[in-house]
Amino acid sequence: MSEDFLKSIRIAAGGMRAQAGRMRVSAENIANANSTAATAGGDPYRRKIPTFRTTFDRELQATTVQLGPVRQDQSEFRTRYDPNHPAADPRGYVKVPNVNSLVESMDLREAQRSYEANLNVVTSTRRMIQRTIELLRS
Repeated sequence: MSEDFLKSIRIAAGGMRAQAGRMRVSAENIANANSTAATAGGDPYRRKIPTFRTTFDRELQATTVQLGPVRQDQSEFRTRYDPNHPAADPRGYVKVPNVNSLVESMDLREAQRSYEANLNVVTSTRRMIQRTIELLRS
């Protein structure tokens, strides 16, 4: 039975690692949402998209999730008219990142909730282990 407890903790811990990585990517996107290119007409920060992959863990005999490769969002950059900006093109437009702060905030919140759900699994399993030990001592 204790193997099942440890198995659930390890699976949940893997989910926590994956969601922590997702939160890091969203935080980076939010931090760079208002950045611009270093040179006139250059490209600004490009939004990053976290991916996940599932793998079968032979030791656990279970499918686990991991953070996969972080990809770049290839959608178009937004532009704003600011002819005095050092990164402005000859027409006076500055490229700004393809980051939507509202979407990133929602993704961040969803990742936090998933992280918390996995943490609750770890906490509940730990309590069950403690309760089992107490019962065996009685």
